[in-house]
Amino acid sequence: MNNVSVLPGGHSASDNKLAFNNKMLLYPVLAFLLIFFVLPIGWFFIKSALDYEGNFLFMLYQTFTSKLFLAVAWKTVWLSLVVTLLSLVCAYPIAYTMTRAGSFKFTLIIICVIVPYFTSIIVRTYSWMIILGTNGVVNSFLMHTGLINKPLGLMYNMTGVTIGMTYVLLPYFVLTLFSAMKGIDLWLLHAGRGMGASNFYIFRRIFFPLSMPGIISGFLIVYILAIGFFVTPALMGGPNDTMLAMLIQRNIEVSVNWPLASALSLFLLLITLIVYTLYCRYTDLDRMLGK
Repeated sequence: MNNVSVLPGGHSASDNKLAFNNKMLLYPVLAFLLIFFVLPIGWFFIKSALDYEGNFLFMLYQTFTSKLFLAVAWKTVWLSLVVTLLSLVCAYPIAYTMTRAGSFKFTLIIICVIVPYFTSIIVRTYSWMIILGTNGVVNSFLMHTGLINKPLGLMYNMTGVTIGMTYVLLPYFVLTLFSAMKGIDLWLLHAGRGMGASNFYIFRRIFFPLSMPGIISGFLIVYILAIGFFVTPALMGGPNDTMLAMLIQRNIEVSVNWPLASALSLFLLLITLIVYTLYCRYTDLDRMLGK
């Protein structure tokens, strides 16, 4: 018979020792977050309110009410939303097909998704610049077939930026949706079909609601990545297609205005935290994280 000492409250000494060990394992993680996340963000906040001589300069935040900043902020938020929705429209049928495909078809699709995912963003962006350029593949094909008389303006505007960003961020949405769809119990679909429901009804009332956690997760990931995107808008956009990340880069490397760049970066961080807070408030976070 094991001798286990029971403490007041019904907990044994071994349970308390295990809880203590778990807390000790948590301290290194908290220290890591404090050193490499909390302290840099705090210093960044202080830096955004100081000038080069160390004096407080809260006037920098008045920049947030200027017409230029509001236009850039609105374009960033709106374009990120459009790119996220387009990614959802493109990713959903791909992920759905992956869950129904055989081994060969699944392997072919996953290669088409994974290979671009591990390819440099610059390489993928330049590839789309070649495709959408004035003498690119699309314009050359349309002109040779006689569908257009002059090249379409697909580059250095919002059209090119939207296409390029959607392509780059699409794998994130596909993989997130596929993970959620793979966890759906197929017996529920068979039960609905056995009750006489049509395929469209089964998809609308059973499959689509069960895949909603994947949609929410993918939306959150892609949108947060989109609002901080830099490479593709910088290469494929025009002078009037400036986004917040590009404005931050210009203040750091061109204007050498680090305090203003810090303030703009904190504004970008604030947008990210607001989006994440809204999802935590109005969605089931445990299901979104796959728990």
